[in-house]
Order: sequence, then C-alpha cells, then structure tokens
Amino acid sequence: MANVIITLRIMPESPSSNLKEIESKSKELIENLGGYFGKSEIEPIAFGLKSVNIIFSWPEVNGDTDPLEQKIKEIKEVESAEVISVTRSL
Repeated sequence: MANVIITLRIMPESPSSNLKEIESKSKELIENLGGYFGKSEIEPIAFGLKSVNIIFSWPEVNGDTDPLEQKIKEIKEVESAEVISVTRSL
C-alpha cells in the first residue's frame, strides 16, 4: 500500500502560546502513531495568531488520522487540529 502526505493545521489557544512546544509534542505523537514527520511551517492567521502546519507521511494502512487529531487537541495550549490537505504518494 501507498503512503499519503498530510498537512495538519494546529491552532493554538492564543498568540502567546508556545508554538515550538506544540510542534515538538505533535511531531512526537505523529511518529509514535506510525507517521513520518516531514516539516513544519508557521502560518500567520490574523491579529498576531499563527498556526503550526505540519506536513508528514502517513501509511494508508493506518487508516484515518482522527486518533492523531484527538491526541494533538489534548496538548496544552492547542485549540484545534484539522487536516487541510491529503495527497497520495506512490
């Protein structure tokens, strides 16, 4: 089976949230659940708020990313996590 390349947008609770800590903990969760971290980007949203966008590879056999998203939402200072892009990799 193939892998999929996923972009996950993680929104912090406030502009003062520690984005590096959110990124680090998210990377750890992705790898613990069988994904392969690629890179992360900080994207300005509005009024000083920035999201952490993480791009990673996920084996198709793992199924959907709902369990991963739920675990990321449990990280301190995370408001939400949602998949914004999925591309199949061969």
